[in-house]
Amino acid sequence: MTRGSAGWLGGLLAALVAVGACAVGPVTEGGEGGPQEPGPGVTEGDGATRADTPTNVEDFKRDITSAVRSAETYWSAQFEASGQRFQPVRRIIAYTREGEVSCGGQGLPRNNAVYCSAGDFIAYDVNWAVAAFRQIGDAFLYYLLGHEYAHGVQIRLGVRYEYTIQQELQADCMAGAYLGGSIQAGVLELEDGDLEEFREGLLAVGDDPGQPWFAEGAHGTAEQRTQAFFSGYEKTLSACDLG
Repeated sequence: MTRGSAGWLGGLLAALVAVGACAVGPVTEGGEGGPQEPGPGVTEGDGATRADTPTNVEDFKRDITSAVRSAETYWSAQFEASGQRFQPVRRIIAYTREGEVSCGGQGLPRNNAVYCSAGDFIAYDVNWAVAAFRQIGDAFLYYLLGHEYAHGVQIRLGVRYEYTIQQELQADCMAGAYLGGSIQAGVLELEDGDLEEFREGLLAVGDDPGQPWFAEGAHGTAEQRTQAFFSGYEKTLSACDLG
């Protein structure tokens, strides 16, 4: 997935991406169960890699930056269209050790990505994210950032839920809407294999089939998450039950 040639603000009225809830605790997790992360000190060539997937760490950094900017631009346009001012998520933080970054006094675990409402930031285990980038592809980073950014937007919208899984599946839907809308507007370009990378990433982060709907931290099965994501991707926010 690459940046398109269109201007950042041009034609961004096609879709939205949102979620995360005031009703939940300060940490909203979005990346559990992903690919195995490499050991400390990631170097080029570590781990299994798809033949068509870039492995350069500079490519990883460039894709993260692009994903953040496209999400900020997309949301700014959506809020502006509704007569509101959008405040971007305050910080995007990469960490390498368990507990290195805290949210509301709780140290963040390895192998994860979270949105923290207490500090209004997104944090991700960079070793885990690089492993996903190499094993699945760059499109997964756009999904991952879009999902966590969605939690930040939900806080701004004041959306509330009874069960965690509701906010997580809506985040997937709205991440799909953000990506589909950005591609349609020409802000991002869909490359060969990107749709399959989305599917692989959603499969990697899905709950076990027997996970109860009401379980704390439930995100949805791979099938549920895939359906939610592609509903947003194909139908924009109209599929995401924002009310």
